[in-house]
Amino acid sequence: MLAAALAARPAAAVPVPPDHLPSGRVVHVVDGDTVDVRLGARVERVRLIGVDAPEAHDSAKLDRDARRSHRSKAAIEAMGRRATEFTARRLDERTVGLEFDVERRDPYGRLLAYLWLPDGTLFNAEILRAGYAHVLTIPPNVRYASHFHRLQQEARAAGRGLWSAGATRRGRRLQPRVTRCSG
Repeated sequence: MLAAALAARPAAAVPVPPDHLPSGRVVHVVDGDTVDVRLGARVERVRLIGVDAPEAHDSAKLDRDARRSHRSKAAIEAMGRRATEFTARRLDERTVGLEFDVERRDPYGRLLAYLWLPDGTLFNAEILRAGYAHVLTIPPNVRYASHFHRLQQEARAAGRGLWSAGATRRGRRLQPRVTRCSG
């Protein structure tokens, strides 16, 4: 099934899942870019590498994002709820493959991973393509950074998700902060 799904993809739709990924089941969607995954007997909090979805709950990060973007906390939370709903529709109770990059954990102890669906879809790329997150590149975890930037540009040009007319402020599209890698 995976081979057929990959063969049906357009040539520009790289990447492909590596062989022999550890797999787990998504047991809880925390927000648009964080999920809890059962790996064997334990449940791990997993932060998606390379993407940042708007905050769906009141937090210090929400306060910082509101100040930085000059958007209301309520507007950011509304977008965050949409991102969380997108992630839940695609991942909740699904088996996923976990691909790791250079660093295995973030400073908060969360596992850092790219999540692959059984059909060969890289979910981190899918949420960008749909416009429910923006690129957040934090070196040294940069494996798909160029691909992710292209997907964000496509979503923005098409006005999807965060880039839609409803996500504008004073006639300007939302300008999320993007950390670019130097290499």
